[in-house]
Amino acid sequence: MRVPLWLKVGWTVWVLAWVPLWMESALIFSWQATGLLVFQTLYTVDLISAFFFRKHIIGGTEYMFDVTVPLFVRLLSLFHVVMPPLLLWAIWRLGYDKRGWRYQTLTAWIVVPINYFWKPEDDVNWARGLFFREQHVVPGLLYLLAYLLVVPLMVYFPTHLGLQWWTNRWKRP
Repeated sequence: MRVPLWLKVGWTVWVLAWVPLWMESALIFSWQATGLLVFQTLYTVDLISAFFFRKHIIGGTEYMFDVTVPLFVRLLSLFHVVMPPLLLWAIWRLGYDKRGWRYQTLTAWIVVPINYFWKPEDDVNWARGLFFREQHVVPGLLYLLAYLLVVPLMVYFPTHLGLQWWTNRWKRP
């Protein structure tokens, strides 16, 4: 084999991640925007704060300054910075599909419990506690249930309303 398998798999995943661009699906972009805009923007704010002021005001980007993490991994993580403007641009071009927040809520209701039970050590969705720290204030399943109710109501739905307002503001007469 001349090309390593890890490179083939990585490249395939990367290409699949960009399929929505080729499909020009307002639903897919709206779905992703309602779930990612807030969190990826917070990531970007934390990264910029750490870069310029040496202070992580939110947390989650510490690994970007850890020299033991391969540079390639850190550079690849910059997609978090590119994603919010890309999503907003795509929605501006394609329109906002109001079903997006419902699809994102359903996705969270499936993915977050899987993350909670299957890979507790990789709590990327904060299924066990905020800011990648397991909470011990309430029983874990109660926290998970609260998360599955609060995040859609306090993050996805307001983002949905904001995106509706934003696209209505930019409609051409």
